[in-house]
Amino acid sequence: MHSDVIALVPARAGSKGLPGKNIRELCGKPLYRHSVDAALMAGIPKVFVSTDIDEIFSHSLPAGVQVVRRPSGLAADTTKMADVLTDFLGFTLPNGGTVVLLQPTSPLRKPDHIRAALELFSGGDCSLVMSVCAANSSVLKWGQINGDRFQTLSDPRYCFANRQSLPPVFRPNGALYVFDANTFRVNGDFSAAAIKVVQMSEEESLDVDTIEDFRKCEAAISQGITQ
Repeated sequence: MHSDVIALVPARAGSKGLPGKNIRELCGKPLYRHSVDAALMAGIPKVFVSTDIDEIFSHSLPAGVQVVRRPSGLAADTTKMADVLTDFLGFTLPNGGTVVLLQPTSPLRKPDHIRAALELFSGGDCSLVMSVCAANSSVLKWGQINGDRFQTLSDPRYCFANRQSLPPVFRPNGALYVFDANTFRVNGDFSAAAIKVVQMSEEESLDVDTIEDFRKCEAAISQGITQ
C-alpha cells in the first residue's frame, strides 16, 4: 500500500474528437473508471476524480474514491493541465505529498505500470517519473526552418544517417506521471530536472481521442491487453 500517495484522474466534459468520451462505456464501465480502478489495484488508497461532468457525481464509486468539482474556468479546451493541478493541489495536498496523474484517455495503462513508477520515484534521484513508449527514430532527422535555413532538432549527424543506424527514440505517452506536490507548486509545472521513465508498449499507450481509438481499446481489452 502507498499510504502517502494520492492519484488524480482529470475527467473533463468537453471533447471535440469524441463528445462525452470520458463517461462513454468501455467494456462494461465508463472510460474514466479504467484509470480509477488501475490506481486502486496499484495500492493507492485515495483516488480523486476532478471533473465538471455532473453525471459522475451520481456514479457509485469504490471506497477511497472522491469526486471533486472542477471550476468551469478550468474546463475549457485551452486550459493547461498545470493550472488544473495547481488548483487541485491547493486544497487537496496543502502539506505536500506524492501525486500520480492518470489521464482517463489512457485506459490500457496497467496497475503494474503505476507500481513501477512509484517504486522509481520513491528511490529518489528524480523530479518526475513518466510513462513513455517507443517512437520512430526518423524524428532525429527532422528540423525547423529559420528563414531559408534548415536547423536540425537533434545532433546534425543524424540528419543524413541511415535509418537503421539511428538510436532508439521514446516519446511521452501521457498515461502516467508521478511527482511531488510541493515541487510542482514551487515550479508551477512539471520539473524536467531529472526524469525517470516507465516503458509501455505502443498498444498499451493508445490515447482515446476518436471513435476509432475507442474501438481499438475495446478490441485490446477483449484480447487481454489491459488489466
